[in-house]
Amino acid sequence: MNHVMKFSVGVALSLVTLVPVVQADEFKLSNNQRISCSRGLSPGKLNTATCKSYAYLFDIKTSEYYRCQVSLALTRDNKEVINVQADGGCTRKPRIFDTDSSYSFDATETEPPNTNSFFGPGGYSIWASDNTNRKVRGCITISSGLGSDISKCLDMTFQ
Repeated sequence: MNHVMKFSVGVALSLVTLVPVVQADEFKLSNNQRISCSRGLSPGKLNTATCKSYAYLFDIKTSEYYRCQVSLALTRDNKEVINVQADGGCTRKPRIFDTDSSYSFDATETEPPNTNSFFGPGGYSIWASDNTNRKVRGCITISSGLGSDISKCLDMTFQ
């Protein structure tokens, strides 16, 4: 499994570097990456391990962000690795704030589906703040289970 982890990290890093960067200091990678893995048994005593990881790339000037995902599936028998498949990419998401400024950002994913997962694969939360003003916005996106995601953002009030 150590090889799977090293390969997953390598693929994730290579995907993030594929995103075009205008200036190096305008894009920041989220500090809260997650990885989840599952194992399964196939007919003929084959073992399959699948790992997925998510990260977010944030444009600190425009508050536009990209949700990046990398996955790796490894199939083996008792003696050798039979198949390795990797996939991934980044999907552009809308701006969090309407105007350009200097923003900070973080994101987190829900845990993978389980018996407690009512709405399917779960969702993610995004937090962004304006570095020049006291302004914070929290956004939550969840899967509706009906084919489209539901996303809402809320400006925080300060008391």
